[in-house]
Amino acid sequence: MSNVSDTADVLVGEIEAAGERIAQVRHEVGRVIFGQESVIDEVLITILAGGHALLVGVPGLAKTRLVETLSKVLGLNERRIQFTPDLMPADITGSEVLEEDETGRRSFRFIPGPVFCQLLMADEINRASPRTQSALLQAMQEKQVSVAGTRHPLPAPFHVLATQNPIEQEGTYPLPEAQLDRFLLQIDVSYPDREAEKSMLLATTGSVEAKAQAVMNGNELIAAQQLVRRLPVGESVLDAILNLVRGARPETSTSANLKDHVAWGPGPRASQALMLAVRARALLQGRLAPSVDDVVALAPPVLRHRMALTFAARADGIGIDALIDRLLVPLR
Repeated sequence: MSNVSDTADVLVGEIEAAGERIAQVRHEVGRVIFGQESVIDEVLITILAGGHALLVGVPGLAKTRLVETLSKVLGLNERRIQFTPDLMPADITGSEVLEEDETGRRSFRFIPGPVFCQLLMADEINRASPRTQSALLQAMQEKQVSVAGTRHPLPAPFHVLATQNPIEQEGTYPLPEAQLDRFLLQIDVSYPDREAEKSMLLATTGSVEAKAQAVMNGNELIAAQQLVRRLPVGESVLDAILNLVRGARPETSTSANLKDHVAWGPGPRASQALMLAVRARALLQGRLAPSVDDVVALAPPVLRHRMALTFAARADGIGIDALIDRLLVPLR
C-alpha cells in the first residue's frame, strides 16, 4: 500500500514541478506575443502532447514570431520553410549529392534538408503541391524521411507548426484529409482585442523590444511529454471523449440533424488527440488530472479539421464550429 502511495506522491511532485516550469514558459512567451493567450495555450498543449498544429489566420497576427519565440523559450532548434508552388520534396527532406575524393572514388553523401530540426514552421503550407505536402506528411507521421531508399530519423522532439491563410485561396492546393488528420489541433488565430493591440504597439515600435529567455530544453520537454501520458484520466472524461467523437460521426450519431449536416466525421485519431490534449491542458494549468471542462474547451480545435459539412449544411449557412457547439451541449 505504501508503494502505491509513494508512487502517487512522486507523480504529484513531478506534475507540480512541471506545471511551474510550463507557467514560466507561458510567461516568457506572453512578454513577446500580445493578445493571443488562447493561441499560445493551444500551441503549448500541442507540443506537450507531442503533436503538430495548423495555425489558420490572416497575415500579420504574429504566427511566425510565435514559433520563433517558442523555439527560444523551449530551447529547440527551429527552421522555417516558405511553401511555394515550385517547392520540391527534396527542398524539405534533403538530397544526395555525388562527391569524388582524392583517389577519384565517387560516392553519394546525404545533405539534410530544413526538416531536420526540432521545431519546423511550414509557412503557407497549402501553397505547395500535393507531392511536396506528402513528403512533409511522412516526416510528421513517422518522424523520419526516406531519400533514395534510405531512412533518416529526425531529431527528437520534432514538431511542425504550419500556417495557412484562410482568405487568399488562389493558387493553393487544399490539404488532403489524411494530412489534416495528422495535425493534433487546428488553431484559429483571430485579431487581438483593443487593449492587447495597444500594448503591442507600445512594445514593438520603441527603441527596445522585449526578448524571451530560455526556460526549458529539448530533454526537459521530452520528459514533460512523457509525464502528460502518465496523467490519470477519469471514467467521466473518457466517456465524454467517446460520446463526443462517436456522436460526431453520421454512422454512429443518434441525431438526425447531424446526419443531414455532416458528410464524414472524425476517426479514432480524433479520440486519441483529444485524450492527449486534455491531459496536456491539465498539466499546463498545474492540475493533477483532466476534467470534462477540458474536453469542452479542446473539442473545437481537435474536431474542426476532422469533419466535413454536407452541401445542405453549407447552403443553410451552418459552420463547423456551430455544429461542434451543438455536440457539446450535453457536456456543459
